[in-house]
Amino acid sequence: MILQAILLGIVAFIAQSEYALGTSLLSRPIVTGLLVGIVLGDIKTGIIMGATLELAFIGSFSVGASIPPDVVTGGILGTAFAITAGAGTETALLLGVPIATLTLILKNVYLGLLIPMMNHKADTYAAIGDYKGVERMHLTAGFGLSFMLALVVAISYSVGNNAVQSLLNMIPDFVQHGLTVATGIIPALGFAMLARLLINKTVAPYFFLGFIIVAYLDIPITGIAVFGAILAVIGVNIMNYRTNSVQAVQTTSGEVIDDDEDF
Repeated sequence: MILQAILLGIVAFIAQSEYALGTSLLSRPIVTGLLVGIVLGDIKTGIIMGATLELAFIGSFSVGASIPPDVVTGGILGTAFAITAGAGTETALLLGVPIATLTLILKNVYLGLLIPMMNHKADTYAAIGDYKGVERMHLTAGFGLSFMLALVVAISYSVGNNAVQSLLNMIPDFVQHGLTVATGIIPALGFAMLARLLINKTVAPYFFLGFIIVAYLDIPITGIAVFGAILAVIGVNIMNYRTNSVQAVQTTSGEVIDDDEDF
Protein backbone atom coordinates (compact mmCIF):
# COMPACT_ATOMS: atom_id res chain seq x y z
CA MET A 1 0.00 0.00 0.00
CA ILE A 2 2.72 2.49 1.01
CA LEU A 3 4.87 1.45 -1.96
CA GLN A 4 1.94 1.95 -4.35
CA ALA A 5 1.26 5.39 -2.84
CA ILE A 6 4.91 6.38 -3.34
CA LEU A 7 4.92 5.10 -6.92
CA LEU A 8 1.69 7.01 -7.70
CA GLY A 9 3.33 10.12 -6.21
CA ILE A 10 6.29 9.61 -8.56
CA VAL A 11 3.87 9.27 -11.49
CA ALA A 12 2.24 12.57 -10.45
CA PHE A 13 5.66 14.24 -10.13
CA ILE A 14 6.69 13.17 -13.63
CA ALA A 15 3.33 14.05 -15.16
CA GLN A 16 3.29 17.53 -13.61
CA SER A 17 6.93 18.28 -14.55
CA GLU A 18 5.66 20.13 -17.63
CA TYR A 19 5.83 23.35 -15.61
CA ALA A 20 9.60 22.93 -15.36
CA LEU A 21 10.52 21.06 -18.55
CA GLY A 22 7.88 22.21 -21.04
CA THR A 23 4.67 20.71 -22.41
CA SER A 24 5.01 17.02 -23.20
CA LEU A 25 1.36 15.92 -22.64
CA LEU A 26 2.51 13.40 -20.02
CA SER A 27 -0.07 15.01 -17.75
CA ARG A 28 -3.02 13.80 -19.83
CA PRO A 29 -5.21 11.08 -18.22
CA ILE A 30 -4.72 8.75 -21.17
CA VAL A 31 -1.02 8.62 -20.22
CA THR A 32 -1.35 8.66 -16.44
CA GLY A 33 -4.08 5.99 -16.64
CA LEU A 34 -1.59 3.61 -18.27
CA LEU A 35 1.05 4.39 -15.63
CA VAL A 36 -1.46 3.90 -12.79
CA GLY A 37 -2.49 0.58 -14.33
CA ILE A 38 1.17 -0.52 -14.35
CA VAL A 39 1.63 0.49 -10.70
CA LEU A 40 -1.56 -1.28 -9.55
CA GLY A 41 -1.10 -4.33 -11.76
CA ASP A 42 -4.15 -3.79 -13.99
CA ILE A 43 -2.91 -2.20 -17.21
CA LYS A 44 -6.06 -2.89 -19.26
CA THR A 45 -8.39 -1.20 -16.75
CA GLY A 46 -5.93 1.67 -16.32
CA ILE A 47 -5.94 2.36 -20.07
CA ILE A 48 -9.74 2.15 -20.30
CA MET A 49 -10.29 4.49 -17.34
CA GLY A 50 -7.55 6.84 -18.49
CA ALA A 51 -9.12 7.08 -21.94
CA THR A 52 -12.55 7.76 -20.40
CA LEU A 53 -11.14 10.52 -18.20
CA GLU A 54 -9.28 11.90 -21.20
CA LEU A 55 -12.60 12.37 -22.97
CA ALA A 56 -13.95 14.19 -19.93
CA PHE A 57 -10.89 16.47 -19.66
CA ILE A 58 -10.16 16.77 -23.38
CA GLY A 59 -11.11 20.45 -23.44
CA SER A 60 -9.30 21.29 -20.20
CA PHE A 61 -6.31 23.38 -21.23
CA SER A 62 -4.95 26.54 -19.68
CA VAL A 63 -5.80 29.57 -21.82
CA GLY A 64 -4.27 32.85 -20.65
CA ALA A 65 -4.88 33.33 -16.95
CA SER A 66 -7.61 30.67 -16.89
CA ILE A 67 -6.48 27.48 -15.14
CA PRO A 68 -8.63 24.36 -15.65
CA PRO A 69 -9.12 21.61 -13.02
CA ASP A 70 -5.92 19.69 -12.39
CA VAL A 71 -6.02 16.69 -14.71
CA VAL A 72 -2.96 15.09 -13.08
CA THR A 73 -4.39 14.46 -9.61
CA GLY A 74 -7.91 13.91 -10.99
CA GLY A 75 -6.71 11.39 -13.55
CA ILE A 76 -4.33 9.52 -11.23
CA LEU A 77 -6.49 9.35 -8.10
CA GLY A 78 -9.75 8.77 -9.98
CA THR A 79 -8.22 5.83 -11.84
CA ALA A 80 -6.36 4.49 -8.79
CA PHE A 81 -9.36 4.56 -6.46
CA ALA A 82 -11.63 2.99 -9.07
CA ILE A 83 -9.16 0.16 -9.81
CA THR A 84 -8.53 -0.52 -6.12
CA ALA A 85 -12.26 -0.60 -5.35
CA GLY A 86 -12.95 -2.89 -8.32
CA ALA A 87 -15.42 -0.34 -9.71
CA GLY A 88 -16.08 0.82 -13.28
CA THR A 89 -15.27 3.87 -15.35
CA GLU A 90 -18.26 5.76 -13.91
CA THR A 91 -16.50 5.70 -10.52
CA ALA A 92 -13.30 7.04 -12.06
CA LEU A 93 -15.33 9.96 -13.42
CA LEU A 94 -17.23 10.42 -10.18
CA LEU A 95 -13.98 10.76 -8.21
CA GLY A 96 -11.66 12.23 -10.84
CA VAL A 97 -13.60 15.40 -11.70
CA PRO A 98 -14.21 16.67 -8.12
CA ILE A 99 -10.66 15.71 -7.06
CA ALA A 100 -9.27 17.72 -9.98
CA THR A 101 -11.45 20.68 -9.00
CA LEU A 102 -10.42 20.56 -5.33
CA THR A 103 -6.73 20.31 -6.22
CA LEU A 104 -7.16 23.40 -8.38
CA ILE A 105 -7.55 25.41 -5.15
CA LEU A 106 -4.09 24.36 -3.94
CA LYS A 107 -2.67 24.89 -7.41
CA ASN A 108 -4.06 28.44 -7.57
CA VAL A 109 -2.49 29.26 -4.20
CA TYR A 110 0.89 28.04 -5.44
CA LEU A 111 0.63 29.79 -8.82
CA GLY A 112 -0.78 32.99 -7.33
CA LEU A 113 1.51 33.40 -4.31
CA LEU A 114 4.73 31.39 -4.55
CA ILE A 115 5.55 31.56 -8.25
CA PRO A 116 5.32 35.41 -8.40
CA MET A 117 7.84 35.57 -5.52
CA MET A 118 10.23 33.34 -7.47
CA ASN A 119 9.64 35.41 -10.62
CA HIS A 120 10.67 38.60 -8.80
CA LYS A 121 13.75 36.82 -7.50
CA ALA A 122 14.53 35.74 -11.06
CA ASP A 123 14.21 39.39 -12.16
CA THR A 124 16.82 40.29 -9.55
CA TYR A 125 19.19 37.67 -10.90
CA ALA A 126 18.55 38.83 -14.47
CA ALA A 127 19.38 42.44 -13.55
CA ILE A 128 22.88 41.41 -12.44
CA GLY A 129 23.38 38.98 -15.34
CA ASP A 130 23.20 35.82 -13.24
CA TYR A 131 21.57 33.46 -15.72
CA LYS A 132 22.15 30.45 -13.48
CA GLY A 133 20.08 32.14 -10.79
CA VAL A 134 17.24 32.69 -13.29
CA GLU A 135 17.50 29.03 -14.27
CA ARG A 136 17.34 27.95 -10.62
CA MET A 137 14.19 29.97 -10.00
CA HIS A 138 12.52 28.50 -13.09
CA LEU A 139 13.32 24.91 -12.12
CA THR A 140 12.45 25.50 -8.46
CA ALA A 141 9.06 26.96 -9.38
CA GLY A 142 8.23 24.15 -11.81
CA PHE A 143 9.45 21.19 -9.77
CA GLY A 144 8.04 22.71 -6.58
CA LEU A 145 4.55 22.39 -8.04
CA SER A 146 5.31 18.85 -9.16
CA PHE A 147 6.47 17.93 -5.65
CA MET A 148 3.36 19.46 -4.05
CA LEU A 149 0.99 17.51 -6.29
CA ALA A 150 3.04 14.34 -5.82
CA LEU A 151 2.51 14.67 -2.05
CA VAL A 152 -1.22 15.26 -2.58
CA VAL A 153 -1.52 12.08 -4.66
CA ALA A 154 0.61 9.90 -2.37
CA ILE A 155 -1.07 11.02 0.87
CA SER A 156 -4.60 10.91 -0.59
CA TYR A 157 -4.14 7.38 -1.90
CA SER A 158 -2.52 6.06 1.30
CA VAL A 159 -5.25 7.40 3.60
CA GLY A 160 -8.26 7.38 1.30
CA ASN A 161 -8.43 3.89 -0.16
CA ASN A 162 -10.53 2.24 2.57
CA ALA A 163 -12.70 5.31 2.92
CA VAL A 164 -13.47 5.30 -0.81
CA GLN A 165 -14.39 1.62 -0.75
CA SER A 166 -16.77 2.23 2.15
CA LEU A 167 -18.27 5.20 0.34
CA LEU A 168 -18.89 3.13 -2.79
CA ASN A 169 -20.66 0.45 -0.77
CA MET A 170 -23.00 3.10 0.66
CA ILE A 171 -24.05 4.50 -2.73
CA PRO A 172 -27.60 3.35 -3.64
CA ASP A 173 -28.27 1.47 -6.88
CA PHE A 174 -30.22 4.33 -8.47
CA VAL A 175 -27.27 6.65 -7.92
CA GLN A 176 -24.93 4.08 -9.49
CA HIS A 177 -27.28 3.98 -12.49
CA GLY A 178 -27.15 7.77 -12.72
CA LEU A 179 -23.38 7.64 -12.67
CA THR A 180 -23.43 5.14 -15.53
CA VAL A 181 -25.53 7.57 -17.57
CA ALA A 182 -23.17 10.42 -16.65
CA THR A 183 -20.27 8.32 -17.91
CA GLY A 184 -21.67 8.74 -21.39
CA ILE A 185 -22.61 12.41 -21.01
CA ILE A 186 -19.39 13.85 -19.57
CA PRO A 187 -17.10 12.65 -22.40
CA ALA A 188 -19.61 14.12 -24.87
CA LEU A 189 -19.34 17.42 -22.99
CA GLY A 190 -15.54 17.26 -23.27
CA PHE A 191 -15.81 16.70 -27.03
CA ALA A 192 -18.29 19.58 -27.30
CA MET A 193 -15.86 21.93 -25.54
CA LEU A 194 -13.10 20.91 -27.95
CA ALA A 195 -15.35 21.12 -31.00
CA ARG A 196 -16.39 24.64 -30.02
CA LEU A 197 -12.76 25.72 -30.40
CA LEU A 198 -12.01 23.81 -33.61
CA ILE A 199 -15.15 23.54 -35.73
CA ASN A 200 -15.37 25.93 -38.68
CA LYS A 201 -16.58 25.78 -42.28
CA THR A 202 -13.32 24.19 -43.43
CA VAL A 203 -13.16 21.24 -41.02
CA ALA A 204 -16.90 20.68 -40.42
CA PRO A 205 -17.37 18.45 -43.54
CA TYR A 206 -14.63 16.10 -42.31
CA PHE A 207 -16.28 15.89 -38.90
CA PHE A 208 -19.64 14.87 -40.34
CA LEU A 209 -17.94 12.55 -42.84
CA GLY A 210 -16.32 10.64 -39.97
CA PHE A 211 -19.65 10.47 -38.11
CA ILE A 212 -21.49 9.10 -41.16
CA ILE A 213 -18.78 6.47 -41.80
CA VAL A 214 -18.95 5.24 -38.20
CA ALA A 215 -22.76 5.27 -38.08
CA TYR A 216 -23.52 3.57 -41.40
CA LEU A 217 -20.45 1.54 -42.44
CA ASP A 218 -19.61 0.04 -39.03
CA ILE A 219 -15.87 0.74 -39.38
CA PRO A 220 -13.88 0.57 -36.10
CA ILE A 221 -12.13 3.63 -34.65
CA THR A 222 -8.71 2.40 -35.82
CA GLY A 223 -9.98 2.24 -39.39
CA ILE A 224 -11.39 5.78 -39.09
CA ALA A 225 -8.02 7.01 -37.76
CA VAL A 226 -6.16 5.45 -40.69
CA PHE A 227 -8.74 6.84 -43.15
CA GLY A 228 -8.38 10.31 -41.57
CA ALA A 229 -4.59 10.15 -41.81
CA ILE A 230 -4.83 9.27 -45.53
CA LEU A 231 -7.24 12.17 -46.10
CA ALA A 232 -4.81 14.50 -44.30
CA VAL A 233 -1.92 13.39 -46.54
CA ILE A 234 -4.07 13.84 -49.67
CA GLY A 235 -5.13 17.31 -48.48
CA VAL A 236 -1.53 18.38 -47.84
CA ASN A 237 -0.44 17.07 -51.25
CA ILE A 238 -3.23 18.99 -52.98
CA MET A 239 -2.26 22.19 -51.15
CA ASN A 240 1.41 21.70 -52.08
CA TYR A 241 0.46 21.07 -55.72
CA ARG A 242 -1.59 24.28 -55.85
CA THR A 243 1.22 26.27 -54.24
CA ASN A 244 3.79 24.92 -56.68
CA SER A 245 1.45 25.62 -59.63
CA VAL A 246 0.97 29.24 -58.54
CA GLN A 247 4.73 29.70 -58.15
CA ALA A 248 5.32 28.18 -61.58
CA VAL A 249 2.78 30.55 -63.17
CA GLN A 250 4.38 33.54 -61.44
CA THR A 251 7.82 32.46 -62.63
CA THR A 252 6.67 32.07 -66.25
CA SER A 253 4.94 35.43 -66.21
CA GLY A 254 8.01 37.17 -64.82
CA GLU A 255 6.52 37.84 -61.36
CA VAL A 256 9.51 36.43 -59.49
CA ILE A 257 10.19 37.58 -55.93
CA ASP A 258 13.79 38.54 -55.31
CA ASP A 259 15.06 36.44 -52.41
CA ASP A 260 17.66 39.11 -51.57
CA GLU A 261 15.04 41.80 -51.18
CA ASP A 262 14.68 43.10 -47.64
CA PHE A 263 11.16 43.02 -46.27
